Amino acid sequence: MQNSSLNKDPKNIQSMFASIADSYDKANKVMTFGLDKKWRKQVVKYSKAQKQDKILDCATGTGDLAFCFENTIGANTTGIDFCQEMINIAKQKAVKQNSNTEFKTADMTQLPFKDNQFNVCSVAYGIRNTNNIKLALKEMARVTKPDGYLVILETGVSSTFIIKQSLSFYTKHIMPLLGGFISGKKTAYQYLNQSSQNFPGGKNFVKLLKDTGHFKNIEFKSLCLGASFLYRAQIK
Repeated sequence: MQNSSLNKDPKNIQSMFASIADSYDKANKVMTFGLDKKWRKQVVKYSKAQKQDKILDCATGTGDLAFCFENTIGANTTGIDFCQEMINIAKQKAVKQNSNTEFKTADMTQLPFKDNQFNVCSVAYGIRNTNNIKLALKEMARVTKPDGYLVILETGVSSTFIIKQSLSFYTKHIMPLLGGFISGKKTAYQYLNQSSQNFPGGKNFVKLLKDTGHFKNIEFKSLCLGASFLYRAQIK
């Protein structure tokens, strides 16, 4: 169940991500035990993206999923994020990697692109942090070509009691400690845990996708025993 008291004010979220931008990559690697790289490759595979497709990666952060699309299949990739500090790091990484991926500062609820521009639109662990999920989904559907795909990687809740309790303990207690130790910003990772716990995952998120009226052929699968879910929906 979603908690209406969870503060998703865009300025507060921007400030929070800005405060952890420099340590974001290291924290992700440590907290996922290095599985984040494997999960990104699964997103690319699940998206059905082809070589030379145009990809939009929303809430791109420091750009790792955008780079994965480019490096894995040679896609023409653009990454957007509404946190300037994250985009600055993504651009620095692009230069170091000699990448052609383009990065822009933009909000996924107000995408600065014309209709039907992309073959695939992706989001990894970002949709839950927007203050208007339905509007973000509508915008991503708008800029994606008919029969193109939206693919989303997001936190989930396991249906197995023991695993559910273990994951809950890890995300509630261990992740904030690890993230706080690495970044010096424990409160940021406490918020990320809260937003994870309040996200309508699994079948509830599938229903939300259906209710927008913009998607068809909606599928999802669990990763890491239900710690995350990978969703794919085709644009009507």
